Amino acid sequence: MDIKKLIDTLHPLERKVMPVLAKTLDFNEILKQTQLKEVEIMRALQWLENKQVVKLKDKLKEIIELGKNGKSYLEQGFPEKRFLEQIKDVPKDQETIQANANLSKQEFGVSMGILKKNSAILIDKKDKKLIFKITPMGKQFLEKTEEENLLKKLPAELKSLDEKNKKVYDNLKKRKDIIILRLQKIKIIELTDFGKKAAKEKITDEKILDRLTPELLKIGAWKGKKFRRYDVEINVPEIYGGRKQHYQRFLDWVREKFFSLGFKEMDGPIVECDFYDMDALYMPQFHSARDIHDAYYIKEPKYCKLDESLIKKVKAAHENGYETGSKGWGYKFDIQKTKMNLLRTHDTAISARTLSSKDLKIPGKYFQISRCFRPDVIDASHNVDFNQVGGFVIGENLNLKHLFGLLAMFAKEFAGTTEYKIVPGYFPFTEPSAELMAKHPDLGWIELAGSGIFRPEMVKPLVGKAVPVIAWGVGIDRIAMFKLGIKDIRQLFSHDLNFLRNAKVI
Repeated sequence: MDIKKLIDTLHPLERKVMPVLAKTLDFNEILKQTQLKEVEIMRALQWLENKQVVKLKDKLKEIIELGKNGKSYLEQGFPEKRFLEQIKDVPKDQETIQANANLSKQEFGVSMGILKKNSAILIDKKDKKLIFKITPMGKQFLEKTEEENLLKKLPAELKSLDEKNKKVYDNLKKRKDIIILRLQKIKIIELTDFGKKAAKEKITDEKILDRLTPELLKIGAWKGKKFRRYDVEINVPEIYGGRKQHYQRFLDWVREKFFSLGFKEMDGPIVECDFYDMDALYMPQFHSARDIHDAYYIKEPKYCKLDESLIKKVKAAHENGYETGSKGWGYKFDIQKTKMNLLRTHDTAISARTLSSKDLKIPGKYFQISRCFRPDVIDASHNVDFNQVGGFVIGENLNLKHLFGLLAMFAKEFAGTTEYKIVPGYFPFTEPSAELMAKHPDLGWIELAGSGIFRPEMVKPLVGKAVPVIAWGVGIDRIAMFKLGIKDIRQLFSHDLNFLRNAKVI
């Protein structure tokens, strides 16, 4: 911007401050010469800094100020001087000195200590009372005025004190509430090269209109008036409007997607029982995933209440296959173990609850967004608590091709990637089983979903009949990483305000 354009953009406050900058850069002097308020000058300087006319720097100054006692001693005198004033002509006892000099018990004790240290008093005892007498050194002490003189100069900058006053300061700061040292932030103003040239220009405080109002238009008063030029390129403070947290917005988007596809949302408790989390899924009680290190079990309450008739059917499936033609797992099912409470380890527990519900619709399409918990090593792609999106489609004549079609849709619609592959997998409750893999630009191939067709040993005890159910569980946290351009899964739950302000939101 050239200087003429700059002058045309100046606010009335800037027009008052700019001419003064050519004479002085001292803030207090600018305050004095412009007759503006401190806040008005600061506002003008900040605007001029944006226009590269000045540079503002913060500097800390150590300022000595009067404390509560310092203000009192400046009016009444130091307590040790008032003490000596009472005995300079005649010795007196403690009670008389304290009353006449208006000294508290504490002030009397402090004064006596200072005066003894300076050999200013002699102490005798008469009629069981202490009698105080001034010494020649005391008379000299009474004439000293260094402390009072320093208090009269306050407030003052610490570094402005000479050696003599510095010693007085060192003594006074040891005493309670006489002086206070505080840090004061001041602005250092520097003119830029451009600012030095601009400050030499003639800048008048003429009336310049800042805006065109309806009144000016009505009466035509705008004609012949000078309007302030607006600088549309100047940097302005960023405004961060309220918005939904980036990951929560993504989950809402996923939910809307499923609704638009005709799915119905399921729900279930976070504190789940072993029955729905594992047993109802035809996961044997001796399976490695049952180990205490792979689930967070609840200490209190340790057990839940369940439908005994439903337990009986699932127990039969585990032990002998329950009318499915299967031989089951062939072990003794532990009814007490199945009632143990734990934190839900995967979203399929909700699917099991829905399949056993009287409200289940066949055919039907169901999904859930669930918070799950599983011990793990925390890194860029793993966390101990995470979200899963899962569900199932139930209906006659469903097969593996339908499942593959759903997985392909998840990769494209939810992860936004065309680089995906479906590979064989293993889950105790599905047969056949498949895993959906997708290629992340930074993390390489990662697993997005586990899927398969629910086994009859799981479906028949819960539903009451054998019917095809295709199911999936998607690691939605990782899909969110794709969509939101995040490299570390922990950033989904970040509390970093700077990150949240700049995070991508879909």
